[in-house]
Amino acid sequence: MNTQSNGGPGVVEEDAVPPPEQPLGSRAPRFIKRSRPLHMSWQVGVFVVGLAVVVTGVIMLPLPGPGWLVIFAGMAIWATEFVWAQLVLRWTKRKVTEAAQKALDPRVRRRNIILTTIGVVVIAVALAVYVWKFGFAMPWNVTE
Repeated sequence: MNTQSNGGPGVVEEDAVPPPEQPLGSRAPRFIKRSRPLHMSWQVGVFVVGLAVVVTGVIMLPLPGPGWLVIFAGMAIWATEFVWAQLVLRWTKRKVTEAAQKALDPRVRRRNIILTTIGVVVIAVALAVYVWKFGFAMPWNVTE
């Protein structure tokens, strides 16, 4: 049963068929693929640029910045030329889609809201106890 949607918000199509995936392989321009040395140079260039972007993303992980987003951008650069990167990106997209669908499940959402509320209450109580006992002093300035 395939349900048609009018494109309105909150409407989910059941049994939606995913768009066909692009074929695996190099997406270099045709004139580059014709010459083996030129194609190898192209691949080396793509690899170096992708590596620079991925390394930048890894550096950004502990620092402020969108580290994971930059890493995935580097993987996307590699995926323009290398089958292994295309397969990794397909797997990642599939897992992200599955996680998003799971997160939209009403029971999972309800559980997450309850757990978040409990966590916020625990943190608020701990903060209230700290302020009651030590006042507004920073932890490194407490002398007790």
